[in-house]
Order: sequence, then structure tokens, then C-alpha cells
Amino acid sequence: MTFRAALPIRGALKLAQAALGAIKRAIPPNERVPFLSEHSEAENAGTPVEEQAQSPALENAAPEIETAADAEREIEADSGQAAKTESELEYEAEEPVEDGFGPLGLSDPILKALHEKGYLRPTPIQAQAIPAVLMGRDVLGCAQTGTGKTAGFTLPMLDILSGSRARARMPRSLILEPTRELALQVAENFVLYGKHLKLNHALLIGGESMSDQKDALSKGVDVLIATPGRLIDLFERGGLLLTDVRVLVIDEADRMLDMGFIPDIERIVAMLPRKRQTLFFSATMAPEIRRLADAFLNNPKEITVSKPASVATTITAGLVLVNEHDKREALRRLIRSEDVQNALIFCNRKRDVDVLLKSLLKHGFSAGALHGDLAQSVRFATLEKFKANELRLLVCSDVAARGIDIGGLSHVFNFDVPHHCEDYVHRIGRTGRAGKEGRAFTIATPDDRLAVEAVEKLIAAPIPRIEIPGLDAVEWAEGDGRGRGRGRGGKPVAKGRDKPRSAPRAEPKEHEQPKAKEREPVKAERAPKPEGARERDRERPRRDEPRREREPRERDRGERSDRGGEHGPSVRGFGSDVPAFMLIRRRGPAQAVAEDNSEVEAPDVTPSDDGAHIAA
Repeated sequence: MTFRAALPIRGALKLAQAALGAIKRAIPPNERVPFLSEHSEAENAGTPVEEQAQSPALENAAPEIETAADAEREIEADSGQAAKTESELEYEAEEPVEDGFGPLGLSDPILKALHEKGYLRPTPIQAQAIPAVLMGRDVLGCAQTGTGKTAGFTLPMLDILSGSRARARMPRSLILEPTRELALQVAENFVLYGKHLKLNHALLIGGESMSDQKDALSKGVDVLIATPGRLIDLFERGGLLLTDVRVLVIDEADRMLDMGFIPDIERIVAMLPRKRQTLFFSATMAPEIRRLADAFLNNPKEITVSKPASVATTITAGLVLVNEHDKREALRRLIRSEDVQNALIFCNRKRDVDVLLKSLLKHGFSAGALHGDLAQSVRFATLEKFKANELRLLVCSDVAARGIDIGGLSHVFNFDVPHHCEDYVHRIGRTGRAGKEGRAFTIATPDDRLAVEAVEKLIAAPIPRIEIPGLDAVEWAEGDGRGRGRGRGGKPVAKGRDKPRSAPRAEPKEHEQPKAKEREPVKAERAPKPEGARERDRERPRRDEPRREREPRERDRGERSDRGGEHGPSVRGFGSDVPAFMLIRRRGPAQAVAEDNSEVEAPDVTPSDDGAHIAA
């Protein structure tokens, strides 16, 4: 680094001469002390020093005034240059641009855009990822949320793509994002960092017009930012080709795994050319994520700037333990007691988001809602209002927990303990970003004990407990009420609820037969049969004697007839009306048995029986 003088040397000398002249005028002539230079001048001129001291004042003052005036004019002329030099020195000392993004190998247009935005020093993951991407290597990056992973791949991609142009319907790079909001944020970063480059991008997300997206692709796209579902849908319709993709970015891979996008990711990767550069970024590194990285990457450079699933040191966390019916009151008291500028409130279910929003609006809070069931235009409008500080609170599901950067977010409230412990890191990571302080509070119920323990095990630190005045203090439950899920209204299901249900179901099966036996005589009383039919019924056991397989059933019928008692003998069969289908001979192995039965049953069929002529 080269340092320049704040003032020109010539101006400084003239200023010193003017000051010396002023001092000489202020001292009486008889008290002046001659300097060595004055002695030499007097000797060279042959004039005594006393005579020079007694010279007229105007003759001595005129050259001194002229010299002072020249010095002031020289200083004023050089003051602008001096001030500029001082500001440059101060700027270089505080924010060394050359020692920031410059040594990473980025081009001047990108450095200019970063300088205009105020980004002068790269984060650790950016400092390691940008040179590797510019070298053309695959990258496997793992860093906690809020560390600048997005700029770690957008900046070098802009530099790589600035050398050529794209063809119609054939994007040159592809970025896959799990949510629409995150895809929109990445698109905004490309516009911001590449405003001095002639590159264009397209955004493929659900909820937008597919015809407009096709028109954008037909003009040629350098950077394609998409969610997996819309990308596959448009590919199947013939809207784009992926054979020219040279750079693939899979962002928030762990979130892709949670949302079930991994099969879609594997299908998309199969459409891409084998010779490509793949960048793989994730906040956590589960075994499934490691398996995908091994399948997609070729000799990658692994970058880990912090341990997986770690919480930033700038975040102050707290845990509130209350009863289920006190959760909303606890949230309201926390919001009122804290200096909340803007805050995100996370719920596990979309239905709870709507219910909590109505409660907050009822109590006079400025709030909005954000979840996957809302229309895309409503989601974007709500998010923009929240970023513009038109809304103070934003109640949302985990759709806003990944990657969304909201500047200056002061608080995060977990109205529900997340089902997956990794989501806790992403939720509270929306605050405390870029070195700023943030606060995060989690509201738990006694049944959330195992979920909280899983979170504390993941972050390797306990969450401090805080008490809210005015609410009943509770302790953890012995078991985990979330194991059987939740019933209607978000209330936990009772622990022994399944067992009482199974017992009553078994009892009717045991006593079902006796109840049927008791009802049988009543049926006989309601439908009395003629005496002729009763006589035939008495004779039928004789006909059924050859059938050995029906003996238990006949024995059972005998028991029923004994129980008939006062109601008389029970009716067997169909009485005098025998259906025609019962007289049809059987086919197959049982044909011989059917023939014997028909011979025995023939005398019982009278010519007046309905269906006898049909059987013939």
C-alpha cells in the first residue's frame, strides 16, 4: 500500500516562511535575534545587521505579505487534492478493497458493484469458495445460515458467464432452490451484483405464468433459477433444453431432503451433461446429504467454516415452558416486554398460522401470514410489506426458514418447537445475521420434552429457561405427547386413548353370538309359519344326516330349538318357498354329493312349489 503526503511539500515550505515573517513583525527590532541565514546574507551584501534592522517597515513587510499570500493561494489550490488524499488514506486503512474481494480474482465490474453496495470484506465461506469456483472445481460447502453462502456462488458464476452468450431455450447455468421465496432472493442478488454485466436471468417458480417463462427462455438465459417442480413441468412440455448447462448449483440441499425433492433432483441431474461444474451447499451435513454429494460431485473442494447445525454467537436464545392454553398469552407478553422492531413467528402447521394471525390481529398487533397454501402473489406482497417495515410481525411456516435474508430482523419466536431439530437452526438463523445482534425465543409445552432435548443435543448447548410473570410454572412431562400426534384444535391426544378404544371393540365380538340367539325367538314370533311348513322342517334333519360337515351347525340349531320353549319350534330354511337356485345341481368335484342330495330332497318338492318347473 502506497501512502501519499496529505500536503504538498512546496506549500508547506511557503507556509513556514509566512509564519516566520509574522513572528519577525511581532518582535520589536531591538529585541530580535539574528538567525544564521541573516548573518550570511548581511555579510554577502556587505551591510551591517543593525542597518538592516533599521530599514523601513514597508520595505520589509511587502515581500513578507506577498510571500504569505502566495503560500495561502498555493495551499487553497492544493487543499482539494490534499483532502481527497486524506480521505483515500482513511478509506484504504479502514476498508482495504484490494485486500478484500480483489485478491479473490473477481473482475472489475463485479468489484465495482460490491463497492457500490458496501460489501468490502468477504465472509470466510466466500473467501474459500470463490477462488475454487473460478478454478472450475466442484465445491461442497457447509456453513451455518447467515454466512453468505449465496454470494459465495453467485459472484464467481457471474465472472464465469460474462465471457459468452446463451442460446434460445438453452440456459448456461442452473440454480435449484427449495422454495419460491429463496429463488426470488437469489434472482435479486444476480440483478444486484451483475448490474454492470450484460447477463440475463430467468425465474421458474410455481404460481407464475408459464407462457411468460417460456418467452423469457426463448430469448436466451445465462442464469436459470428454478424450483424442481416447475423445472420438470416445463421440461416435459418442451419449453427448455438442459444440454448446454455448464454450472449446476444445488442450494439448501438439506431443505430439499426434508421437502422430498431428492428424487426430482436426481432426475434433473440425469438430464444435464456429464461434463459440468457442480456446486453443492447445505447448512447441515446429514448422511443422506453426504450420499448425494458423493453421487453428484467429482473430487470436490470441501469447505466447512463452522461445525454443522451450529448457532451464531450473535443470537441470544431463550426457552419458555408453559401450558398448552397459555402459549398465545406467553407470546403476547414476550412481544410486549421485548424491544421488537420486526419479528418472525414460526408455527409447525399452516392451520396454526392462520389461527395465530387472527389472535394477534384481534389484540392490536400489526401482523401478516406466510405459508405454502397462499397464492404466490399474496406471498410476495406480504414479504415485501414486511421488508418495508409496513408489518411488524410475520407469522409463517418453515417456508420462510431457509435462506430468506431480511435485513435488521431483531427477533424470532418459535410458537411451536420444530418437528425436525435442524429446523431450529434455520429458524433462529433469520436473526443475528452479518454480525448484528438478535434474540430468539421458543415456546414449549410439557409434552415437547423430547423435541427440546433433540434440539439441545444438535446444537450441543442447553437453551436457557426464562420465566414469564403471571403464568403458571410447569415442568416437563414424563413421556412425549407428540408421539401419537395431535388431535383436533392442536390439542395433544390423551396418553391412554388408544387402549380404551380397543377393549370395547373386542367385547361385542365375544358376546355377539348370545345376543343373536336371544333375538332368534323374537323373529320366530313375528313371522309364524304354517303347520305344513313346520312338519317339513321337522323332517329335514333326516335328509341332512348324510352331510357330516353340517353336524355342528345342526347341533347348534337343535340348541336354538330347545331355547324356543314357549314360542314353539324355530323355523328352519325358507319354509314352503324354496328358491330355484338351491335346486340347481353343483358342478365339479361336489357334483356327486349334489346328486345324492337332490334325490333325497325330491319328494319334499310339491308341484305347487314355485321354481320347481324352472329347476326341471
